[in-house]
Amino acid sequence: MTISFEGRVAIVTGAGGGLGRAYALELARRGAKVVVNDLGGTRDGTGHSDAAAAVVAEIEAAGGTAFANGASVTDLDQVEAMVADAKVRWGGVHILINNAGILRDKSFAKMEMADFRAVVDVHLIGSANCTKAVWETMREQAYGRILMTSSSTGLYGNFGQANYGAAKLGVAGFAKTLHIEGAKHNVRVNTIAPTAATRMTQDIFPPDLLALFNPDNVVPAALYLVSEDAPSNVILGAGAGIVQAAYVTLTPGHALPEGRRTVEEVAANWEKIVSREGEIVPQSGAEQAMLILKTLQGK
Repeated sequence: MTISFEGRVAIVTGAGGGLGRAYALELARRGAKVVVNDLGGTRDGTGHSDAAAAVVAEIEAAGGTAFANGASVTDLDQVEAMVADAKVRWGGVHILINNAGILRDKSFAKMEMADFRAVVDVHLIGSANCTKAVWETMREQAYGRILMTSSSTGLYGNFGQANYGAAKLGVAGFAKTLHIEGAKHNVRVNTIAPTAATRMTQDIFPPDLLALFNPDNVVPAALYLVSEDAPSNVILGAGAGIVQAAYVTLTPGHALPEGRRTVEEVAANWEKIVSREGEIVPQSGAEQAMLILKTLQGK
């Protein structure tokens, strides 16, 4: 079965290059009308360029439909204007891929808080701004597909990226709540943690691996997560043609006896607390309390 995006309107942020460009090109090839959003800045978020216009030219040369937009995702007014423009031109917005990002890597000891805020502002607040701008439209039309971009740094940590990691785990948590709130309106929200050789990561990969981690190899997973039959509340890892599923799990834990709920009891029962036997993948925050009650009943 061929997956088509005919009749769909998609916004892709950070689409002037790398992953965003690859997403935009394939969405357009499969029939979507695409808003190619990119401020056109450098890797640290400074400066401007016409990168988005260049991608639109590629799409149009291939017979697709797109327009360029240079809104900063950190500016809600600009983002709302972008969404309004898409609705006037094409009648709605069905897909949002939050892909815009910057890097300002340093060890936390050397990091200026301005650089911490800047990265969180683009990745996390930027994703919130764009999502807020399309949320009511998607609810009203009873159709929406939203993809957040997390990272292995957010899920598992990485030296020198405290700001990036904080933002990237933030968007994963953001997606989980939106999945719950959007479900009855057919708004499905997922997260991707890509591994790709892009402008943001080009000096991380050895030269011989750059081709293997081509952004095109992430596109199938990303576009599946914004397709009509997409799941919701999923975190996928993708890179080099490998697609992985990541989970936030919870162990049953250990019930500390009344009268012995002490620091020493936690230390003494540590192996039982962290044992993964019987762990679950909660579908909402309420399941933590439910598992606590179940563990108490079974003690």
